Amino acid sequence: MLEHIQNNDFVSIITGRRSVRHYDEQVKITTEEMQDIINEASLAPSSANIQPWRVIVVHTPEGKDKLRPLVQFNTQQNDSSAAMLIILGDTQSEQYVEEIYNMAVEQGKMPQEVRDKQVSQILGMFPLLPRDMKIEIAKVDASLFAMQLMLVARAHGYDTNPMAGFERDKVVSAFDLDDERYVPVMILSIGKAKQEGHESVRLPSDKITFWR
Repeated sequence: MLEHIQNNDFVSIITGRRSVRHYDEQVKITTEEMQDIINEASLAPSSANIQPWRVIVVHTPEGKDKLRPLVQFNTQQNDSSAAMLIILGDTQSEQYVEEIYNMAVEQGKMPQEVRDKQVSQILGMFPLLPRDMKIEIAKVDASLFAMQLMLVARAHGYDTNPMAGFERDKVVSAFDLDDERYVPVMILSIGKAKQEGHESVRLPSDKITFWR
């Protein structure tokens, strides 16, 4: 999908994105396409390439029933979207470092000696970081993933809406995951818009940029 996007298409993806709250309930997304969307979003950058983003894809009626009381102000998205994507940050993502860097060597993207040096540095540092710093790193990187996922979804013809209004202290354990390890970052609804979201305005660059 992404390799076929031209520059002008990418601009239209960015300018055409809307936060959609009302979805066509008849439109579903197959497991295969959702996996493609997540794989493409995972091309986002991350600290030391440790990729700390994790996703709970809530797409079954049972899953949505479980999520509904935890998204009190966003039930419309929950009820009508193809899925609700709970974006998490993994505070123990260094556990995948060797697997990631081994793959890079196997695919000819990194020399063995570079892999050995970087893995040693990462595993010597990340496990010792304070928990609050691990959370901050995971949230920043997972947010980059989430933004990319919204654009990738648009490229696939779907609409999204990012949400911060949910029960953060309950959502991870509600889906049987370790809430000490995984921290909630945001929830994205995804589907096909039934009602187009309103176009919003942005401050011009001269209002948000400091030139020195």
